[in-house]
Amino acid sequence: MDWDKLRIFHHVADAGSLTHAGETLHLSQSAVSRQIRGLEDSLSVTLFHRHARGLILTEQGELLFEATSAMRSRLETAEARIRDSADGIFGELRVTATIGFGTLWLAPRLHKLYAEYPELKIDLILEERVLDLPMREADLAIRMKEPSQADLIRRRLMDVRMQFYASARYIEQHGLPESSADLAKHRIVAQSMSARQVSEGMNWIAPFLSTKTSSVLTVNNYFGILQSVRHGLGIGALPNYVSVDVPDLIRVLPNEESKTIPVYLAYPEELRRSRRIAAFRDFMLAEIAEYKKNFQLEVEQSP
Repeated sequence: MDWDKLRIFHHVADAGSLTHAGETLHLSQSAVSRQIRGLEDSLSVTLFHRHARGLILTEQGELLFEATSAMRSRLETAEARIRDSADGIFGELRVTATIGFGTLWLAPRLHKLYAEYPELKIDLILEERVLDLPMREADLAIRMKEPSQADLIRRRLMDVRMQFYASARYIEQHGLPESSADLAKHRIVAQSMSARQVSEGMNWIAPFLSTKTSSVLTVNNYFGILQSVRHGLGIGALPNYVSVDVPDLIRVLPNEESKTIPVYLAYPEELRRSRRIAAFRDFMLAEIAEYKKNFQLEVEQSP
């Protein structure tokens, strides 16, 4: 098959439009259309259903798009490995993490990585969905459970537990609960049961949300919960890593916490020799070591 036609087909399938694909490829719509017709003629199949809303792949088109997507992924991997320079670390690195860990722990520390490698271009993808690393939806992932795919290199970084926190202003106004039963007199701020979250955190907070509390605020991410707690809206269920960077939080009910939530670093086996991956991995290990030291100091100094 003609490689150039396959490249054009992939852009058209991805965009769902001859016009949009042409804009990306800097080709006229008619030139793109001729290439697609030529590919269909060479394969003796129809690759697209054409209608007023755009183009939809046929069954044969879906099969070909899967193949070209895999080809593109492999080429991007090869390009990443080729671009890893012995003289420096630069270029794009796509990192995925959960919204909570990415906004509250990782993003505030990235300035240290950029200080050492200013030519890095990090694409930080924050979402709860688990991205497919072998299919190169991202180069590297930070996940709140051990990855199940066999073709990934993984390393356990740290353990997290969900705990209750409140602001000094809230405690002054509403008092400090002395038992779990006392929480019924307070507003709980937590993720809702419909929000995507790790099972350990959900199982822990569920009983507190099901009781007859006086008031509840649910937010679909931990950044929103933290902001609500800091502004005195209630007692929040938050991962304990926030306590190091937000020292004005007060731990509530120290005996109440979730089971351990492991944090893993993972990347595809084929990127084992990538210098960008190694740089990010080493940065994470150094920051985790510093975090653990500060966390231990905080525990020792807490009343």
